[in-house]
Amino acid sequence: MTVHDELGAALRELEATMKAASLWRMERPDTHAFDSVQPFCIDTMTLPQWLRFVFIVRLEGLVETRSPMPAQCDVAPAVEAWLTQEGARASDRLLMCRVVEEIDRLVTEN
Repeated sequence: MTVHDELGAALRELEATMKAASLWRMERPDTHAFDSVQPFCIDTMTLPQWLRFVFIVRLEGLVETRSPMPAQCDVAPAVEAWLTQEGARASDRLLMCRVVEEIDRLVTEN
């Protein structure tokens, strides 16, 4: 299995995890929200919106085209902080953080 295959599987697991935690169903942000230059589009989107409409979409594009990975990926700390701040259930927080940590590892180590 290639890193692209592993990353594709991890992205599908992140989607499933977000759905299970009721963090998937949401409106697509306005077009201008994607123009943000802030990390995680924090000034224009919620973190789940960014995960769904930016992070997952961009990484799926890399998987589909078998493109080189970015040099660094360190999203898990932001996800953990957001979930803690929002009072997410411990089980949801642990599972989602584990999945995002795996995505960070796959991207950064390859």
